[in-house]
Amino acid sequence: MLIAGNWKMFKGPGDTADFCGSLPGELEGIADGVSVVVAPPFTSLQAAVEALRASLVAVYAQNLHWDREGAYTGEVSVDMLLALGVAGAIVGHSERRQYFGETDETAARRAQAAFEAELGVIACVGETLEEREAGKTEAVLRRQVEAIATAVPKPGATLAIAYEPVWAIGTGRTATPDTAQEAHAFIRSIYPVEQILYGGSVKPENAEELLAQPDVDGALVGGASLDLESFVAICRTAARLSRS
Repeated sequence: MLIAGNWKMFKGPGDTADFCGSLPGELEGIADGVSVVVAPPFTSLQAAVEALRASLVAVYAQNLHWDREGAYTGEVSVDMLLALGVAGAIVGHSERRQYFGETDETAARRAQAAFEAELGVIACVGETLEEREAGKTEAVLRRQVEAIATAVPKPGATLAIAYEPVWAIGTGRTATPDTAQEAHAFIRSIYPVEQILYGGSVKPENAEELLAQPDVDGALVGGASLDLESFVAICRTAARLSRS
């Protein structure tokens, strides 16, 4: 099971060093069966890598560019992340799609670039509220997942899909366990990916019922990952379920 914390545009280097300095000790004894990732903003990646160097917690970036170098103002390359010691990246997050013009094609190109560089990948997919209400959930997921599958046809163990219904991102609304399970089972039926994470207002109070679903292999945690106690509680729940 994989638990990843997406910090979005929160926590500078100082706060990151404090959080990551405390995290391994809080996770002691729960490593079996659970992999833990933190994804700070770009300016805090080095602080996270340094604080977690001797631990099993991996540091991911929140995005990367598909070219190794070039005239791409504001972008970060695979080689830059590798030089920092970053272990992977999130790609195609709904906020990148909604606010910054990310498309199925560009998300897939980012996933391919990270995968080919042997970085871990968490590739995000999910429908909007309007798409769900129009009965288009499966069509949207198929389109998004097949773009990634075309770019990375054999994902192996280093690429995970995160199902994050856009209507549940930062809204406090959460997909029911049955809704999450249905979407995850559909994704698994069209793409041979080992891990499918649920993302969308995951918190300690609802983590167990979501993570207990047979096709839910972990969580991409947003706001709750910013609080050490909450994030550790979700990781402990995942560890307990993975041992049961």
